Amino acid sequence: MAPRTAAVCITSVLSCNTESCVLIDFRACKGEKKPYLSKNGKNNYVFFEAINYNSVPFERRLSSPNINKSIILSMNREEILNKNTILTCFPSTQAVHKYPRINPPDDPFPNSVNIKNLQDKETIEVEGATLRVHHTPGHTTDHIVVELEEENAIFSGDCILGEGTAVFEDLHSYMSSLKVILDLTPKVMYPGHGPVIEDPIDRIQKYIEHRNLREQQIIQALRDSEAKFLSAMDIVKIVYTTTPEHLHRAAALNVGHHLHKLYKDRLLHQREDKYCLKER
Repeated sequence: MAPRTAAVCITSVLSCNTESCVLIDFRACKGEKKPYLSKNGKNNYVFFEAINYNSVPFERRLSSPNINKSIILSMNREEILNKNTILTCFPSTQAVHKYPRINPPDDPFPNSVNIKNLQDKETIEVEGATLRVHHTPGHTTDHIVVELEEENAIFSGDCILGEGTAVFEDLHSYMSSLKVILDLTPKVMYPGHGPVIEDPIDRIQKYIEHRNLREQQIIQALRDSEAKFLSAMDIVKIVYTTTPEHLHRAAALNVGHHLHKLYKDRLLHQREDKYCLKER
């Protein structure tokens, strides 16, 4: 697939992996020292220069960038230290910037790893680009999106995907984060998985509507079921009728988050891993 090049300084390239989602990595670049924005988990990485992608061998593309800084949108300690991440592949990297995890916190990193903790609304300025960090927990407690101010563009990581919907650890936080991104009114969005999003406002609104619809479907499934108590997987089989079976476990995680939210809202009774409506 040909790379997409933005008006000023963004190049995105689809990479190949075995995940059900396709990973894209991006570089905001202008000048010799380039920041690199990486949504980059175990065995999922690709680093590209702005070169002729059709003629340069894949191995050369991996080794060519001279990366100065790396911004991690969402990654735990084990993933960062994995042999396939930026620290090993690109020793020129001087610092890895990430938002610290909370509950549980990040384990200490080795002294050889130069980790710079990011703060919400912090800016990182490099030649030709101003990058602003926005803490967007939900997918993970350390998740951030990065705003490229010159392009009114957002690197959305795992919060908003190019295809399908995201998974999350905490639904309440996730919904708040979607509203944070919506208020930024981006013109284009570069997700951690899937193609570039050219209609980000519409996509964010659809994500919010989708979660609200799912919650109502879950409530209806609990209300209509002959069984008083239902598990998350029971509800998946009722609500996710068009979702392929190999994605049901991921869907059950999302349903579980909805159930936990509804339980916190005092709308449900809980019995082990099953729930029922209080109104029944």
